[in-house]
Amino acid sequence: MKRIFLSAALAAALALGGPSFAQTATAVGGVVTKIDEGAEKITIKHEPIPNLDMGEMTMVFKAADKAMLKQVKKGDKIRFTADRVNGQITVTSIAKAK
Repeated sequence: MKRIFLSAALAAALALGGPSFAQTATAVGGVVTKIDEGAEKITIKHEPIPNLDMGEMTMVFKAADKAMLKQVKKGDKIRFTADRVNGQITVTSIAKAK
């Protein structure tokens, strides 16, 4: 009985403290280097992405919504968020930088 209570208490504590274990996606800066609308992918030279524990680099991302690829073009400075969606690193929001 004691073991079940401790397991339930631990599960509740983890559920309540969940956000402290995961970082939320933060907008970061970047420059669009390529857009592949057919594959629904975008290549971005970007700043570090803290929630993905990723340093500064150029990489290809999947677009969460192919419509967002029409909002930007090659060479645009952008602010975007990225996260893991179904196992793929995905741009979840994008906007031209001001």
